[in-house]
Amino acid sequence: MTMVDRINTASRKVPVWVLYVAGALWPAWLLYLAATGSMGPEPVKALEQELGRLALKALILGLLVTPLRAVAGINLIRFRRAIGVLTFYFVSVHLLVWLVLDVQILSEIWKDIVKRPYITVGMGAFLLMTPLAITSNNWSVRKLGPKWRKLHRLVYPTVLLGGVHFIMVGKTWEADALMYMAVIVTLLGWRVWQVLTRARVQKPKQPLPT
Repeated sequence: MTMVDRINTASRKVPVWVLYVAGALWPAWLLYLAATGSMGPEPVKALEQELGRLALKALILGLLVTPLRAVAGINLIRFRRAIGVLTFYFVSVHLLVWLVLDVQILSEIWKDIVKRPYITVGMGAFLLMTPLAITSNNWSVRKLGPKWRKLHRLVYPTVLLGGVHFIMVGKTWEADALMYMAVIVTLLGWRVWQVLTRARVQKPKQPLPT
């Protein structure tokens, strides 16, 4: 049995609900660390950053599922919906921490969204994610039909905006932010290459002139 076979066999034994539970508890653990002073002198800022980083990693992981199966043969498709839903959960908690613990003043929220480009970009990503989270269920798949797949292509601009937001938050060219962005661009580039390859294969051949 190859390593890929072992990974696929092991993943089939893991119930999807385990991922939901672990994902739900992760932000709670980060909140506990912040509340107990384990995140340094600025726990709210540190908590925001950790939740944002967690959300971006989850976005990238969701984007990685298809190429992992196509290139390496590792099949994590059954976890993709859970990854997507948890990503939205992470982003929502990240947003709530910013709203409730950081800004606090409601009148300042809209000003920050309009005046601070990195917040504008982050809110754009959140808005794009919202319909994806709402329709991440079997009923929506049946109801929307082919439109469901088209709608969920919004994940591509979402993850791109997420990467840009993460870079802009740092205000400097931080290595980890650039690394995440490089991975995002690579994964999106792979998808573009796949689409172009399929288009060439499916394109009918022109008959030779006689």
